[in-house]
Amino acid sequence: MRGSPENLRQAARAKHNAAVLRAEKGLKAVLRAQEQVTFEGVAAAGGVSKDFLYRTPELRARIIKLREQQSLTRRTIITNEPTESSDLDTSSIIRTLTAKLAAERSKHRQELAELNQALAAAHGQILALKRQLPSTGPATVHD
Repeated sequence: MRGSPENLRQAARAKHNAAVLRAEKGLKAVLRAQEQVTFEGVAAAGGVSKDFLYRTPELRARIIKLREQQSLTRRTIITNEPTESSDLDTSSIIRTLTAKLAAERSKHRQELAELNQALAAAHGQILALKRQLPSTGPATVHD
């Protein structure tokens, strides 16, 4: 029979096994690319769903284990770095940013002075034009 339960079980098992193989390939691809191991990354690389990875105990355990190993490796690298060089890098960055800030402030002060001069000139021109207008006094309404 075509729709027998045993055929359905075999098809489901084959589909599950194919998904496991795709997930394994995805995991290997993530590791080969030296990317951080995450459920999302493995799912995308393997063409499977995150839900499938979470529901498959063997895959879930491997991903969690590899993720923890990567985080331990990263913490070891970070803690083994000499702090003097990071202090020097920080000081260098601070000096560079302070110099940029001083240059920007100077530039803005110059622009502000130029704008104030232009505004004063414009006010002078307005005053001169007002003086040239004939003085008619208050406006009256004729009925």
